[in-house]
Amino acid sequence: MKKLFLPLLLLAALLQAAKVNSQTTYSSFPSATATIFLDFDGEDVYSPLWNRGVALKCTPAVLSEIQIQEIFNRVAEDFRPFNINITTSESVFVAAPLNKRIRVIVTSTSAWFTGVGGIAYVGSFNWGDDTPCFVFSDRLGNSPKMVAECCSHESGHTLGLSHQSKYDGSCNLTDTYNAGLGSGEVSWAPIMGNSYSRNMSSWNNGPTPYGCSKIQDNLSIITTKNSFTYRADDFGDNIDTDVTVINSSVINIDGLISSTNDKDAFKFILARNENFRLTVNPFSVSKNNDGANLDVRLSLYDDNKTLLRTYDPVNTMAVAVDTVLNAGTYYMVVDGAGNNYTSSYGSLGSYKIAGLMGVISACKIQLSGVSEKNSHRLQWGVVCSEQVRSTAIQTSVDGIHYNTIQNVNGTVHNFAYAPFVTTDLYYRLKTTTVSDQIAYSNTIFLKKAGKSISDFKVSTFVQQAITVNAATNFEYQLSDANGNKLIMGSANAGFSNINVGQFPQGIYILQLMSSKGGNGLPQTERIFKH
Repeated sequence: MKKLFLPLLLLAALLQAAKVNSQTTYSSFPSATATIFLDFDGEDVYSPLWNRGVALKCTPAVLSEIQIQEIFNRVAEDFRPFNINITTSESVFVAAPLNKRIRVIVTSTSAWFTGVGGIAYVGSFNWGDDTPCFVFSDRLGNSPKMVAECCSHESGHTLGLSHQSKYDGSCNLTDTYNAGLGSGEVSWAPIMGNSYSRNMSSWNNGPTPYGCSKIQDNLSIITTKNSFTYRADDFGDNIDTDVTVINSSVINIDGLISSTNDKDAFKFILARNENFRLTVNPFSVSKNNDGANLDVRLSLYDDNKTLLRTYDPVNTMAVAVDTVLNAGTYYMVVDGAGNNYTSSYGSLGSYKIAGLMGVISACKIQLSGVSEKNSHRLQWGVVCSEQVRSTAIQTSVDGIHYNTIQNVNGTVHNFAYAPFVTTDLYYRLKTTTVSDQIAYSNTIFLKKAGKSISDFKVSTFVQQAITVNAATNFEYQLSDANGNKLIMGSANAGFSNINVGQFPQGIYILQLMSSKGGNGLPQTERIFKH
């Protein structure tokens, strides 16, 4: 057991005896001078400021090495934006200046101060007398998540922060400790509130218990009142003036969003039309972004700095991109986003970008198209090192989410489509070779085709099957030229094939009727089988 003597205004701590147990030490930012020391292995504390001056024998926390590592990682991520070192090393703490350090004693000795998970003096980080704060691990069920939240919370008090509270619309206090909102991965609560049961916890700009108009700007207080500020920016913010160029086809970037206005801007060039796949994951201690503080947003721009799309999923803090881009120059910007439960104010922390770009495909497919009357006409050329087995024609209304509207044989190089949605559309092709290699074409954009009054588009010159493109589910009847019924049936909306291979060459009559919806009118088509 170590002994910690703390007379009032004492400028140096007298530490005696050896550590009770041997543990791996961690440091989040060793170059920083300011230090928060997470002390798990017990202390004898003598201080007129704690326990009415009576000596405290603080036993070690009942935590495993794995649990301590998780607690360290969670607390380190909470303080990642700042120029401060979170450490479990006593020697690192002792080497830090007296007025730029705080000891957080994590202990199962809690009977001397009842009713709370931890306790600290507001502003004590700067006192220069090594007055510690306490986290009572036994009260928190020895849960790494809860102990970590309490460590960050009590450290926040020592840096000058009060609690964050919640008020109703009439300014009545409803929750002294703001417990946040939501469930699951994107649930949120302020660190200086009650963040035990929410996944995303962050520094906040909100009211304190002293009144609904008493707004506390956590980030401003931390970075202006404690002789340290934010970490230096790691990547430029502006795609016009300060961008980081990615030259490798394999993307592996570690970054940090360190302030509310921080953005990390990147530039890359594709020499050909290619698949573009990457993920941007915030730091977490386990799956489902457990312990993450950064809700990632990624914005993609073209060479003209025009925003193409923003990736900011609602129910996850990470971003996944899987698309096809034409050859050219592109820019992407990573920053912290808000979600349904919080603003972007405290969406800060570290992240990793991993992905591939510019990977040479087995095939090169060049797609072009025109809008004519009620249809879009597509044509394409394929240069491939092996035979193409099939081509999927895909369309999208937003350029992000694609659906296959038709699969054609690999020998087919044109297609006419009469869309039922009267809007502008994106098109691309997905080819599959005989060895199951997949390649995509460039993406093209066609203005909306003229609106059709028909519910059905029908191929009238056929050999083996009649292709019907239907806006709704439908019923059909095929008759010969003399009116004799041959086949009847029904099919779903979209593309369907009616097999006529068993019938001889000649002229046939196809009648179609929507099962429900549509314009309600029957449609008759003359079919020529050759």
